[in-house]
Amino acid sequence: MGGERVIGRIQLLRNVGQFDSVSTKIDLAKLTLVYAENGQGKTTLSAVLRSLATGEPLPIIERHRLGSAHPPEVIIACSGGPQPARFQNGAWSRTCADMAVFDDVFVDNNVYSGLAVAPDHRQNLHELIIGAQGVSLAHRVVVVAEEIRSRNTDLRGKTTALQGVDKQGFSIDEFCALPAQTDVDDLIAAAEKRAASIGQAKVVERTSGFASLALPGIDVEAIKVLLAKAVGDVDGEALALVKQHFRTLGKGGETWVSAGMDYVSAVATTEEQPCPFCRQGLFDSPMFAAYRAHFAAGYKKLIVEVNAMLSEVERTFRGDALAGFERQLQSAKSLQGFWEAFCSVPAILVDSTELAGAWQGARDALAAALKAKQADPLQGTTLDADALGALARLGEMDREVKDLSALLARANEDIDRVKAAARSGSAAATDDEIKRLRASKQRYEPAIAILCGEYLDAQAAKAQTEQDKVAAQGLLDAHRTAVFPQYQSAINSYLVLFNAGFSVEQVKPQNAAGTPSCTYHLGINKHKVPITGSAGATFKNTLSAGDRNTLALAFFFASLDRDPSKGAKVVVLDDPVSSLDEHRSLATVQEARKLLQHVAQVIVLSHSKPFLARIWQHSDQTKAVAVQVTRDTIGSTIEAWNVNDDSVTEYDRRHARLREFFQSNSGDARDTAQAIRPVLEGYLRVACPADFRPGTLLGPFRQLAKDRAAGSNPVLAEGKVTELGDLTEYGNKFHHDTNPAWDVESINDGELRGFVRRTLAFVGP
Repeated sequence: MGGERVIGRIQLLRNVGQFDSVSTKIDLAKLTLVYAENGQGKTTLSAVLRSLATGEPLPIIERHRLGSAHPPEVIIACSGGPQPARFQNGAWSRTCADMAVFDDVFVDNNVYSGLAVAPDHRQNLHELIIGAQGVSLAHRVVVVAEEIRSRNTDLRGKTTALQGVDKQGFSIDEFCALPAQTDVDDLIAAAEKRAASIGQAKVVERTSGFASLALPGIDVEAIKVLLAKAVGDVDGEALALVKQHFRTLGKGGETWVSAGMDYVSAVATTEEQPCPFCRQGLFDSPMFAAYRAHFAAGYKKLIVEVNAMLSEVERTFRGDALAGFERQLQSAKSLQGFWEAFCSVPAILVDSTELAGAWQGARDALAAALKAKQADPLQGTTLDADALGALARLGEMDREVKDLSALLARANEDIDRVKAAARSGSAAATDDEIKRLRASKQRYEPAIAILCGEYLDAQAAKAQTEQDKVAAQGLLDAHRTAVFPQYQSAINSYLVLFNAGFSVEQVKPQNAAGTPSCTYHLGINKHKVPITGSAGATFKNTLSAGDRNTLALAFFFASLDRDPSKGAKVVVLDDPVSSLDEHRSLATVQEARKLLQHVAQVIVLSHSKPFLARIWQHSDQTKAVAVQVTRDTIGSTIEAWNVNDDSVTEYDRRHARLREFFQSNSGDARDTAQAIRPVLEGYLRVACPADFRPGTLLGPFRQLAKDRAAGSNPVLAEGKVTELGDLTEYGNKFHHDTNPAWDVESINDGELRGFVRRTLAFVGP
């Protein structure tokens, strides 16, 4: 058979619906017409094709032939993969996806079920409107929405894992966002001290800082210089003489003599002045002359310096000075115990016992050296090793005290800040800081850091997925903005073609939770009728069954118009018109024929021969084939159908029977007699359509014709009224409604020929 085709042949239908085991050798064509009376298998064929398109086995499985012990099996030769496509064991070997099927399932899925337009219908209609590209975009939205739900589930799990962590009152988001803190323990300790100072602000304010600490200072270098001094202008012979004399005087002799010389100088006025002690003359004494040389001015100055230095040492290193320092040290320790609760203060580790020892040792060593100098002023000396060691120990203690004093001075700066904070600080703010620091420390514990990292990763993944959804929704919205007005216009164009008395209005998308959807209104007599609702005018109570079918067909054709891949499509139309749609059948015929110019194949199934015949008569029959589903002994079978033969009306056949009997005396006499009355009725229905409507009987019509024959508006001429009565009387003899013995009524051949002649004359040749 010529022409393009996708479905090539239905090779086998076994154990499906009315088909026991049917195989055909009929090749289907670009246009394939399938006629079947109701209940013989037309809907089964449509379901098989839908299943082939989608791969869904249920449409076949649910039509498993009653009483059959074996499962359904279908074999169809079709393009799109290895030949043929085979349905066995509840599954197809492959599908033929390029197929659009209009049937009850399409109506039920996309338009309404019963009388209701449900959310599923509006969701499916949404897909129908947006087409393959839009479906891909909508699918992306649905996928991303599902990803968001998955992300939320994951995030809830990560949230649960953090519920038991002590977050110091912070939310999980706040807790995970806390920055890491260097030396966090030190920061916590400092903050806690600030909090303590604020809590004891009055005590802090009146407590002093640290006083400076210092050991008494002594110029050791000056002592060393003093000890090393000697008097260089004393006569050497006199010095020797005096030294020898001093040795005879014993300890303190030189001091005693020196004091005496001072006394002599104070009381002597002339050289003749006698000695105050013995009243003898002094100036003639050689020893006195030696004394005068020895105890000259330099000597006296040195003695003064030595005495003064010894006094300084004794004053500096007196016992109460050491006690005073120890009291300062104890005060510093007391303050240290107070302030360490509020800030960092240095430890006071000066050992009082060690200090007292070094103090005493240095004092004794210096005093001994200076006293030795007093005893022998003219002799230069140095500090011995013990003295130097004692001074070194005291020097170390002095440096320790100075270092401590410097640290305490810096601590005073912190103390000043503590006092300022205590005066102006906020206990609540400091508590918040402590909580934040403690939470930060907890946040970065290794195990908790892992939980927070997983939570933040899950949160970031969710945020990214939400951004992806916004982007996907934006693309879908842009596509829908373009296609929805066009689709509405296309639907209404088809509704006009199908002579519908309504239109669709406000066809627009809806972003409901989950799958995208759409909504629309019906335009009826300039009123907008909603498609849902429980009261008032709605879809279910304003459209007839034929109107609903017409709306569904308009949806279907409009979606095909916008399908960019329709050139490869097989379009299956299962009973696109019902008995209530006869006034729309011609438009449907025309649109079905137009499809042949745009798609790969059109398969039309119907129980209406006239509808299929109209499609056939004006199509290219070299690219068309017609089959019919008929009953056989065990079910239904598929065979070729001669459309041209069935295009002749029953009236035409009966009229031909009368002509053949009259002209050639052929045909069955009883069949000819039985045809007289139906021929009369067929003629009158065409000749008098206003008065002889479908269902009108000949008897009432004859009476109407008699009544109006003499008036101004006759139905038939008076002679025809009489003739109709005679012909009807004869025809009633062979009609089951008017003669119970119609099938055994005797027939006279001559009489029959006469009435056949008169009937042909009445209705015309």
